[in-house]
Amino acid sequence: MQWYALLVLAVALERGAELVVARRNAAWTLARAGVEHGRGHYPVMVTLHTGLLACCLLEPVLAGRPFLPAVGWPMLALVVLAQGLRWWCVTTLGRYWNTRVIVVPGARLVGAGPYRFLRHPNYVAVVVEVAALPLVHSAWLTATAFTVANAALLTVRVRCENTALAQAEPA
Repeated sequence: MQWYALLVLAVALERGAELVVARRNAAWTLARAGVEHGRGHYPVMVTLHTGLLACCLLEPVLAGRPFLPAVGWPMLALVVLAQGLRWWCVTTLGRYWNTRVIVVPGARLVGAGPYRFLRHPNYVAVVVEVAALPLVHSAWLTATAFTVANAALLTVRVRCENTALAQAEPA
């Protein structure tokens, strides 16, 4: 459980790093007449992701969930791959990447990196991480509940992003 707690802490620190990058990028895009969309769902997203991390730690302790190597190791690999995909998205979008939906009118859509293959590759990373991180230590209730909640949130979020990105020019 100690190693798992360190993993969850590492993911939490990674999220903190994302927020630092996002704040810097938000200031940059807003200074260029960027327009924020979907403010209403942002607090829900923050709450969901914070709750996920907390429940990842609570369920194994409170429910006595063991580490099952046959599940835990593959799930750990998926978590690591999801982090790699997430940061590939961050570096590909550069200053345009954000945890908020901010679009600079007239900006061109990015068609490089993982965006060559998918419209929203960052959400592939999010979906994988939300399902896999709890399963590293058999927190199947957390994985199930947060996967369902994340699916509902992503329905709103992707619709919001698609509407906002319609203002941008194709790459």
